[in-house]
Amino acid sequence: MKRISDRVTWVGKIDWELRHFHGDEYETHEGSSYNSYLIRDEKVALVDTVWKPFDKEWLEKLKAEIDLGEIDYIISLHGEVDHSGAFKELMREIPDTPIYITANGVISSKGQYHQDWNFVPVKTGDKLSLGETELTFIEARMLHWPDTMFAFLSGENALFSSDGFGQHLASEALYADLVDQCSLWKEALKYYANILTPFSVMVKNKINEILAMELPIEKLYTSHGLLWRENIGEIIGKYLEWADDYQEDRIAIVYDTMWESTRKMADAIAEGIREASPETEVSIISTSKTDKSDVIAEVFRSKAILLGSPTVNNGILYSTSGILEMIKGLKLKKKKAAAFGSYGWSGEAVKIMTEKLREAGLDAVNDGVRVQWTPDEGMTQELRKFGKDFANSVK
Repeated sequence: MKRISDRVTWVGKIDWELRHFHGDEYETHEGSSYNSYLIRDEKVALVDTVWKPFDKEWLEKLKAEIDLGEIDYIISLHGEVDHSGAFKELMREIPDTPIYITANGVISSKGQYHQDWNFVPVKTGDKLSLGETELTFIEARMLHWPDTMFAFLSGENALFSSDGFGQHLASEALYADLVDQCSLWKEALKYYANILTPFSVMVKNKINEILAMELPIEKLYTSHGLLWRENIGEIIGKYLEWADDYQEDRIAIVYDTMWESTRKMADAIAEGIREASPETEVSIISTSKTDKSDVIAEVFRSKAILLGSPTVNNGILYSTSGILEMIKGLKLKKKKAAAFGSYGWSGEAVKIMTEKLREAGLDAVNDGVRVQWTPDEGMTQELRKFGKDFANSVK
């Protein structure tokens, strides 16, 4: 338990061992935290709980911090189990305590826990007085579930931002300004890329809506990772930038290979790109050897993507197919793409990938390039030229 101010105490859980999130979809190399908060005023409010594996441990520590009977209100910002997983244990102890939640939150809570607790549905603009302070609720649908909301605490000038502005980064430091900034921003971008990218239009709209409310926000209290207490305009500005069809001067070559021929193609194409555009950063990423959430972060940063796979069973390798499905789900815009691959006999992979890239909303600038068997020196030169042409087409 960490005292943030005279009124607010962090009562969450730091998960140093977490390595996979959302099932196995997201690799969390740096662990994470499940941030829960206790607000003490004339009335006492608890904001969110923690993930279910830690429910009993969390509840015992919460009891050491406060008599549960003193909790007047529970605020549920988001029904996903990493936020609400300890609800059952908590509500066994204080079953009649009102839970302030969105209407969609009631649906998700009943669907997951099959309990008819004392739900109090709220919408944007609704307020809850705690005494000297009050909470203002702000619905944030699809950031990143339909049930999500934020809550602004007056007096503290703090926005409890649920899955907005977070990172998967475990630290005892609690605050973003106290940790290594390279790790912080790397994880913040990766978090946005993997979780919020499909909802970028809504991210922009919601941030602008909140700014128009002219709330004096000075702190951001996230649901995962570090809290923002200094220069919060920087992370808010980054979210607006990331939500605006973000791209850097980078090209990602994302591939899988069976007998190294497609890998050799990737290397040759990269040489051509570097020759034509030396200022452009090129990354070569194996989809079978690199965590998929890291691949997605790199794709998100890049202005263009080259996707490679050999032909296998008249199709493409499954790791490449999986990445394609994830890219499609991100709803990326204004990114150019092309496909490449080797084959021995039938050679359908490049055509399949080109079609799927277009289906995913990317601008496939050509029909790709394929090599039968292993590229020789003549073919390697052609691949370098393909890389040069591709670089020139995305400048």
